[in-house]
Parts: sequence; C-alpha cells; structure tokens
Amino acid sequence: MKIVFISLVSLVFSLLTPTEIEQTNTANIPLCHGGATDMADFAGDPAFRAQHAEPLPFNYVSAAGEMITFNAPDGKAANGFLLKAKKPSNKWLFVYQEWWGLNDYIKKEAEKFHGDLSDVNVLAVDMYDGAVATKQEDAAKLMQGADKNRLNSIIKGAIAYAGPEAEIASVGWCFGGGLSLQSAILEGKQAKGCVMYYGFPEMDVEKLKTLQTDVLGLFASKDGFISPKVVGQFEENMKKAGEKIEVKMYEADHAFANPSNPKFDKEATADAYKRALTYLKSRLKA
Repeated sequence: MKIVFISLVSLVFSLLTPTEIEQTNTANIPLCHGGATDMADFAGDPAFRAQHAEPLPFNYVSAAGEMITFNAPDGKAANGFLLKAKKPSNKWLFVYQEWWGLNDYIKKEAEKFHGDLSDVNVLAVDMYDGAVATKQEDAAKLMQGADKNRLNSIIKGAIAYAGPEAEIASVGWCFGGGLSLQSAILEGKQAKGCVMYYGFPEMDVEKLKTLQTDVLGLFASKDGFISPKVVGQFEENMKKAGEKIEVKMYEADHAFANPSNPKFDKEATADAYKRALTYLKSRLKA
C-alpha cells in the first residue's frame, strides 16, 4: 500500500479541469504521495481516504483577499486567491491546497499567513481550476484526474504573475506539500523558501540540484504514506544534491495539520505553524 501511495503522488501533477480530465503525457512533478503506476489506485485506497476526514461546512468571508485570474503558459487562464501586501512589495508567498481544492479553509489559512507576515503578497493558487470537493470520493477523483502538465503550467503562470523581480516562498499540505517543493524548483533564482507539510518529495537528485533555496519539511512519524523511511530517503537525496533541508518529525498521523481537517492535532499544528512562520519570516525578511 505504501508503494502504491508513493507512486501515485508522482502523478498528482496532472490536473483535472472543472469539466473534464485531460489525458496527456506525464510531466515532471510528483505529488503528495508518489511512486505507483496509476493514481486511481492511490486515490481509491481506503486507508489514505481515512486519513482525510471530510471538512465541516465552512464559509469564510475575507476582509482583504480577492479571487483573481492570471495567464498560464498552456494558454488557459488560471485562478488564485490573492491578498496584497499593505504597501507595494516584491515578496510573495504561494499557498498550495490540500486534495480538497482551494476551499475557504485554505483561504483562511492564507489570510492568517498574510496577517502574520509583514509586507508580503500571499497567493493561494487554485490547482483544480475552480473545482472543490467536500466528499472523500470527489477529492479522490480530483487528485486522480490532476494532469501534470496543467499543474506545471499553473505554477509557472503564478510565478509570471508575481513578476521577474519577485522573491517567492511557498507552503502547502499533503497534495500541496509536494506542489510547494515543485514550485520552489520551478521558481529558480526567485525561490527564497519552501515549506512542505508531509507532501511526497521529489526524489530525482538532478532535479533537486536545481533548487535555489533550502527546505523546511514538516512530517509525521505515524504517516503510513509519506513515512519516515520516505522522508529519510528524501534527506539523503537532498544531501547528494548539495541542498539544505531541515526536517521536523511530529508524533502524529498524516494530515495532522491540514486546514480542512476537523480532527487536526492542535498541539502539533500550532508548533508546526510557529516553525513555518519563523522560517518564512527569516527567508522573506518579513
């Protein structure tokens, strides 16, 4: 089951549009899990679904944020929830969703980071093109249908939207944890920081060598998918690539800090957020 999970996360970089799933050749992005051969096998795993309690109904009205549209290099428009810095700034934080999509829980978390960081633009990137799930089976279909090329294009579009002078950090949970790392790779010299909560890591040493930032990894010792063994291999690969990574392993389960998780681990979540915020402040000088 772990092998299936690990293989599947690699496929999350193949996004589904709101109306149809595009079938294209795989690109270069692993996801929240990673290594099997078919995402459907992973998304349909009862054990994985059980780690993701369905979110409670929640309606969040933002005081400062707004939905925006930006161009992606594949020619399709992409979306995001933007919270602008109080004064003009080239500092950006990209926030990457869980497998549910860009829901109000993610928007709230983005606004929390916005309030705790100084003069930073925060963009919660919509990786499902407007689709949001509230049921496990629907979230599984969305993640299963995610097209790698589209995911790649959305991230590149967000980077272009921020601008060539932007200094970018990223953060994400599970599905979004893997996306956060991929975002940092695609950001090149613009990358200033990367926080990944139990997302499946990139295992290609050559790709890791292109990272221009260090990584803060927040993982769970009881995670049967992004297991301590997987994390250990990631650390070893980062070392081989000459890259820096700091790992904090919590005595918790997968998804322990997901914003949409009604059963989140309060103590571990609070500590992880504190670590993430301290890290982001230092990297963005915010």
